[in-house]
Amino acid sequence: MMLLLLVPAAVLLAVVFVAPMLHYVWLSAHANSVLTGLVPIPNQGANWLRLVSDQRFWQDAGQTLRFTVVSVSLEVLLALAIALLLDQRWRGRGVARALTLIPWALPTTVMALGWRWIFNTPYGPLNQTASLLGVAPLNILSNPSITWMATVLADVWKTTPFAALILLAGLQTIPTDLYEALRLEGASQRTCFLRITLPLLKPYIALALLFRLAQAFGVFDLVQVMTGGGPASSTESLALYAYINAMRFLDFGYSATVMIGSFILLLLLCLISWSFLIRLQRRTGRV
Repeated sequence: MMLLLLVPAAVLLAVVFVAPMLHYVWLSAHANSVLTGLVPIPNQGANWLRLVSDQRFWQDAGQTLRFTVVSVSLEVLLALAIALLLDQRWRGRGVARALTLIPWALPTTVMALGWRWIFNTPYGPLNQTASLLGVAPLNILSNPSITWMATVLADVWKTTPFAALILLAGLQTIPTDLYEALRLEGASQRTCFLRITLPLLKPYIALALLFRLAQAFGVFDLVQVMTGGGPASSTESLALYAYINAMRFLDFGYSATVMIGSFILLLLLCLISWSFLIRLQRRTGRV
């Protein structure tokens, strides 16, 4: 009977994930572009040989990894601080919790347009303020060395509330009796955090981390709207590269190969992160 309850979820998963993934795997083994008249033709793994030697793919993989690691690390740290604050009892806490979720509730496209306007040169609010202070215009969205930081900032602002919500749920599962017992022994607030809060919150931190790793590694709409992958492809993600191959070059076979390659890299990243979390859990132990 319990297995029957899983049937709807299994069917949904098969329809929205397994079937498209199998189709992309099949498509990656075929040439399907304007040159073939958009007719799939088996190419004996030529797409995968092209992928291995594609410098743009590996450059985008490095940029996507950099974006993912930096943004997710900042999000988890900020989310922990926000969750600890919202878990305290103080007047207006309910309103603050609701306001915290606004960035996460906004559509990513709308949010990206807003940040693009903030960083606009010379009319954006940031540069207008810099002009009033006598500072030279900041060409943030046209400087390859710093533009990626602007996308990280936008992503952190957008998705930190999601991670904070997960951690806040974890904090509310910790019994208050544990804190009271430890305080009776003269423990400080810092000791309570290190010996109770952090160990019991580790599963929720791991959950937030893995969720955000998967989402950040597949970033597309934020980059597409905010920078278009520029300047000089310095913010181009793997998802955007796959989109460009499909929609601009009409090379659907290679686009599918890029998507499958990105998925493999994401699996490796998740496995590495999971093994690190398991090793950390064994080293620190549980309360």
